[in-house]
Amino acid sequence: MPQLNYYILFITAAFPIILGAVYYNPKVIGRAWLSVAGLTADEVLGGSMVRKLLLTYLFGLFMSYILFLFSVHQSAMYQLFLHEEDLFKSGSELNNYVASYMAEYGDRHRTFGHGVLHGMELCLLMGLGMIGITALNEQRPMKYMWIHVIFWVLCGGLMGGVLCAFV
Repeated sequence: MPQLNYYILFITAAFPIILGAVYYNPKVIGRAWLSVAGLTADEVLGGSMVRKLLLTYLFGLFMSYILFLFSVHQSAMYQLFLHEEDLFKSGSELNNYVASYMAEYGDRHRTFGHGVLHGMELCLLMGLGMIGITALNEQRPMKYMWIHVIFWVLCGGLMGGVLCAFV
C-alpha cells in the first residue's frame, strides 16, 4: 500500500467551516442567502455553535473521504482487491502485481488541478441534484439553490485539489 498522508483528510474536513465563514459572510453572499432563505442573522447564530461546528467537521470528514476516492484514481486499484487475502501479503503474486502497477502509474493524475476538476465535478453533479431536489420540494427560489451549489462546488474543488495533490 502506498504511503498516504491521511492527515490531509482531517485538514480538508475543516474546509467547509473555513470557506463557509468567508462565503456566507454578510460582506460576500451572506445577505443574499439570509434574504432568500427567509432567515435572520440571529436565527442562524442561535443554537449550539459547538454542536454545529462539530457536526460540520464530521460531515466534512465524510466528504473528504469520498472526494479522496473520487479524485485519487489509484485508490480504485486497492478497492478492486481489498478483500483478497494476498493483497497485503508481502511477496505474493497479487502484492507484487499491485506494487509494480503503482510503481509505474501511481503518480498519474496526482495534481492540484486534477483534484479541483473532480471535486468541482462531483459537487456540481451531486450537489445540484440533492440541493435542487430539496429546494424544489421546499418551494425555495432557484437563487437559494444556486447560492448553496456554488458554495459546494468551490469547496469541493478546493478539497479535491488538496487531497489529490497531497494525500
